[in-house]
Formats: sequence, C-alpha cells, structure tokens
Amino acid sequence: MSNPQIPDRSIRICADRGGTFCDVHASYPDPQDPKERKEIVVKLLSQDPGNYKDAPTEGIRRILEIVTGEKIPRGQKLPTDKIDYIRLSTTVATNALLERKGHKHALVITKGFKDLLVIGNQSRPKIFDLNIRRPPPLYSEVLEVDERVTLVGYSSDPKANENAIQFDDDGNVKRGYRGPGWDGEGHAEGPGDIVRGVSGEAVRIMKKPDSSQVKSDFKQLFEKGHRSVAIVLVHSYTFPQHELLVADIAREVGFSHISVSSQLLPMIKMVPRGVSSTADAYLTPILYEYLDGFFGGFDEKLRHGGDESARVEFMGSDGGLLDLNNFSGLKSILSGPAGGVVGYALTSWDEEERTPIIGLDVGGTSTDVSRYSGRYEVVYETTTAGVTIQSPQLDINTVAAGGGSCLFFRNGLFVTGPESAGANPGPACYRKNGPLAVTDANLMLGRLIVDYFPKIFGKSESEPLDIEASRVKFKEIAKTVNAEGDFEKELSLDEVVYGFIKIANETMCRPIRALTEARGYATSSHILASFGGAGGQHACEIAHILGIKTVLIHRYSSILSAYGLALADRAFERQEPSSTAYTPESRPALLKRLDKLEADVRAELKRQGFEGARVRVERMLNMRFDGTDTALMVLPSPSDSEGKEGEDFLEAFRKAYKEEFGFLLDTKNVIVDDVKVRGIGKTFDSLGPSVFKELHTLKRRSVDRSAADSVHSVYFDGVGRVDDTPVYLLDKLEVGDTVKGPAMIIDDTQTIVVIPGADAVLCRKHLYITLQ
Repeated sequence: MSNPQIPDRSIRICADRGGTFCDVHASYPDPQDPKERKEIVVKLLSQDPGNYKDAPTEGIRRILEIVTGEKIPRGQKLPTDKIDYIRLSTTVATNALLERKGHKHALVITKGFKDLLVIGNQSRPKIFDLNIRRPPPLYSEVLEVDERVTLVGYSSDPKANENAIQFDDDGNVKRGYRGPGWDGEGHAEGPGDIVRGVSGEAVRIMKKPDSSQVKSDFKQLFEKGHRSVAIVLVHSYTFPQHELLVADIAREVGFSHISVSSQLLPMIKMVPRGVSSTADAYLTPILYEYLDGFFGGFDEKLRHGGDESARVEFMGSDGGLLDLNNFSGLKSILSGPAGGVVGYALTSWDEEERTPIIGLDVGGTSTDVSRYSGRYEVVYETTTAGVTIQSPQLDINTVAAGGGSCLFFRNGLFVTGPESAGANPGPACYRKNGPLAVTDANLMLGRLIVDYFPKIFGKSESEPLDIEASRVKFKEIAKTVNAEGDFEKELSLDEVVYGFIKIANETMCRPIRALTEARGYATSSHILASFGGAGGQHACEIAHILGIKTVLIHRYSSILSAYGLALADRAFERQEPSSTAYTPESRPALLKRLDKLEADVRAELKRQGFEGARVRVERMLNMRFDGTDTALMVLPSPSDSEGKEGEDFLEAFRKAYKEEFGFLLDTKNVIVDDVKVRGIGKTFDSLGPSVFKELHTLKRRSVDRSAADSVHSVYFDGVGRVDDTPVYLLDKLEVGDTVKGPAMIIDDTQTIVVIPGADAVLCRKHLYITLQ
C-alpha cells in the first residue's frame, strides 16, 4: 500500500465491537491541508459469518480501502504501514462471562480452604426465595497446596503496636520476637521465622510449599487438559513469595495462563481476591484467543510492536487505555461501554456550568447508564452474572433493553427482553427470520425509515429493512393481545406496538433512577446525553418521563463508544496492601509509600511515551473504620488538598463515608487497607469550547418545513399518528438551525426522533434538544 498522499503512521482507527453492531471511527490527514484531519465512520454487523470472520478487522479493511483508494480483498492480511494506532474495545470477555463460555481452569488454594469460594461471603440477595439457585464456580477443579503463613503481633490500636513486633529499615525483626531461627539479629532463616510483609505486618512462615509435590499435582492437572490456573493463597497479599514459587512451577509444567492473586489484586480480603483471580483465569485465555485471531488479520509488524509499528491499545473497564501487556480478562469486563462514558463525559461536560450528566447508551442488546459530574464514578466491586469481581470499573448500570430486545406478550403483560435477537439472526426486519424486537416496533411506528436506513441486511449484505416481516408478526401478536388482554376496548396495531416501546422506555429509566434518586440526586437537575445506535429514537421520551429538560446528542452519537476511544487517555496503576491506622504519626510513612508508587507509575508511563505535563497522577487510600469491613477508595478532591503535603485523606474519607452511609463512627480509628496510585497519560490537547459556551454566541434560526427532505408518518404518545412529520437530513442542516418537534433528524448512522413540544438546535458537534 503506497499512496503518497497518505503519510505513513497517519491513520488513527478506533473500533468498538458491541453485541449487535461494530462501530469504527477513523481520522487521517486531509491531502489538501495536512494540518487538518478528515474523519470516516463505518458501521457493520458484529457477526456476519457468511461474509467475514471478524468485524473490527473487516471494518479496518474498509477504512483502509476508503482512505488509500486501493482494493484489499477479504481474507488478505492487512498492511499497517499507514496506521498510527488501532484502539479496540470488545465485549468478548463480558459475553464469555454472561454465557459461561470461558476457559477451563483450576483453582490452586491453601490446604483447608478448598470450599472457600463456594461458601463466598454468605450474602443472601434473595433471602425469602425458597429455591435458591447459586451460580456454579467458574473453576472446574481445585488443587490444595500444603502451605501456610500467619500474621502475628498486629493490632489496629496504635498504642498496642508499641509492644508488637518491630522491624528495622531492612525488614529484619529488631524487637518483640524470640522464636525458631533467631540468630540474635532478627534474620529470618526458615519455617517458624518472622518476616515483614508488604503491608508492614509481621508474617510467621509456618509451612513452605513442597515443590516436588506441587509439581506432581500440576502434572496431573495438565494431563486432564487444564492449561489455565488461578493461584490464591492465604495472606499472599502481604507475603506473595509462596504464590510466586507455585506460579514458577506451573510455568515449568507448561501452563499457558497463570493468574496470581497477589499480582492481580494485592488486597487483604481473600474471597474477592480469589473470585477475581478465577475470573481472570477463566476469561483472559478466551480474550487472547480472540486477539490472536485479530492480530492474524494483519502483517507481522502489528503483533510484535516496536517503534516502527502501529500501536494497538485497548479500552479498560475503568475508562483508561491499556497496552497488550497490561490488558486482561479482568480489566475488560466493561471494555465496550467504557468508551461511550469517556466519549460523552469529554464532549458534554462544561467546567463552568458543572451540570451533572446522565449517559444513556442504547445499543442493540442492552442499555448502559452512567453518571458524570466532573470525575469518573468508579466502583471497585461489581457483580456480573453472579460473579463478584474486585477490579476498578466505571459505575455503569446495564439493563437488557436495546434495539434487539425481544418482544413477548405473557400472562396479560407486555414484556421487553431480556432475551436479545443479537446480530444474527437479528430482529425480524433484518431478513434472517429473527424474532420481533424493539427495532421492529420503532420501524412500525415510523421512528425508523427504510429509505434512509443502511442497506446492509440479508444474505447479500445489500438489502433494506423488511417492514412487511415486522408487520406480519405484529399483527399476530396484536390478535393475542386483544384476545387475552383485559382492555376496555380493542387496541389498534399502533397502540399494541407502542405498548412495547413504553415498557422498553420504563426499563431504561429504572437504572437512571438508581443512579440519581436512589443516591440523593434530583434526576431532573441533570442533562441527558444520549448515544448508541437506538438512543436517538428513545432519548426525548425518556427525558420527558424523568423530568429532564435538556438532551444532548453528539454528531457521532451512534458510534460514540468508538469515538470515545479516540479521546481516551492511557492509564496505568499500582496498588499495595496496608494495615495501618491513619494517624498523624503514620501519615508520613503512608505518603512515602504513595511517593514510591507514583515514581513507579510515572516510570511506566514514560516507557509508554508519556511524561511531563502529559501525565496526571491520582493518589488514593482505601480506608475504613476499625471493626467494619466496608472500605472506600478515597481520592482527595482539589479543594481538599494543596500539593502532596496538603492531601487531606481523613477529611475526604469522612465526607465520602457520610455521603454513602449517612453517619460517621467518630469513636473508631480509621484503618488504611490499601495504597494506590493511578497515572493518566493525556493523548490529546483540547476539544475546544463546550457546547454550552457555543450556545451563548450561537445565532439561532428556525428551519422552514420546506427544508425537509421528505415527510413521514410517525406515531407519538398522546398525539397518535402525525402523517406529515418532516424528515431533515443532519448533513444538510447548518449550525444554528432550530428544528421544532414533531420531526425526525437523520444521518447515515442514526435516526433522532424529536417529540412534539421539543426544540432541537444544531451546534458544531451536538444536537441540543430542549423539552417543555
């Protein structure tokens, strides 16, 4: 590939592979003005085995053909000399967890703890359910290792610690120990000896693993077909040596993937540390099998990397980009929706207005909801498909209601989802004999228009949506509704179809209320940022239901998860356990540990090409009141600190605890469980003024109905059919144009329904919609 107009290492590609659609956004230098960059959007089905094996690879092939003007046959390895970077977000690990199709693996755990992860934390989410169905563990076999260390001489009371074991600066016991192996100077020599753990606690080595026995046991596992193991030993968070020894033996035997809990998640609690490690051993091999196939579609330079190769980066669950070395199944659970959160947060937030934003991502399979108020809301424990995972993730609530959600009438009720038609066969209108779905309902109500929708359906990938297939199935379900439903009068076909939309809208509102009202925030005081392929068809009605007056829809809203990848920052973090009471005396030592972790993080980001002003660091402590088991990861806000010496972690913890639980335990000491530093490498400079600043100077003008590209019959709640609803093409509207509802605004990848009483103003990058 040698188009001289396109410089080498100049095409930037971001691909988001969702459950139904794969979205690709790319930019490249304008041949007429190299200082400017042109943008391309490609949208294709995530699964279409009759035409291509991998959707992101196929999308990138189409991008390269468009940009270079050269034909690249399907199946041919793609050249990468013109590519600057490829950024990927994927739902491969998420789907493997939801469908329980991960990699066969074994759990390696301290002897006597075989059933620990089955017992779990004894939580009973459905305490009155008479038929409790506990999800089975992810691992298929357990290997117990005869090893043990224990903690000695520790108390959370600082005064008690004065008489506990003390260490010198080199980690040797200097006071409080006279046991086996004592040589007069406190050096540890063998079992029974005491060493200082990573957390600062005193650790007594009771029994080391028998290497020959462990090796023999591993060989038996290997012969049974296991190639992945999760190693979870008691107290390994502070004394990881035994886990590292066992991991070395596993590597020697030939295991291809080894999840070491002390390296993945160096935290005190053994159950979440163990479950997270088994999840990593279950998902990472599946993820890497997919990535092997992805890299196989390109020339060899891409996989091996280096300065002369295009970079490949991945979206992590916490909204930061990771390189291949740091990407794993555990960090990819929310890889897909995280890109969308980054996209709307950076394009919708205004630092002066500071109006909180609700992100509504309506995709083909599900709807993802999140909140942004100047800082990403991160949670450190989440439950997905019955598996509770400890890993930093953006706080995203997901419900099974999207464009592909199947429609049923059961027991006199309209039901939307959770089953999904997916990409294959897809909804009934996709021409693959699929079931009725939300997309069919929007099509029947006129909220999707066949003539404007991409013609990518059927076996040839070139046919339009089939509205007749939707109509036939809806007529059948309407007969059932009117025959079995208890209604005062017979419902029309439109009323039946809209009944399903109404249920879908209410389902999408549920997680929004959970993120706002359930946490003490007024829902109506937020802005709704809508995106995702089906977002524009539901945004105005959902805002109306919730009392929200402003809706923002980005020009790239239907591919905002892919666009968010282009805006995301590189992230790297380090965490270490601690068992220290937070006091004026312990604070300097904690800050010293944060300084050390910060130096490590900055060094790693420098290796990845980020330094100086392009690096921002967040320093955190995981804190709890003594006697409780709920720790909060505390990041002092700028108002809480002035430089490192001014970091007021205690005040930040009290503020966060009061907000979360409504009270404080003032008589208790505060314990620090973990110290953590997260480094962020900025990948771009600025997006320019926000949409709110733009509105202050924007000259608005009403768009005459004669400017509509066509009119279409659309059904609206409370109004019925509006047969002459104007249809405007987004690309033909100019900045400042104001469209009054009812109306439809359409471009190549999205259809936006403007309900009666709403006004939509076209800004440089957004549609700004206000409701009465």
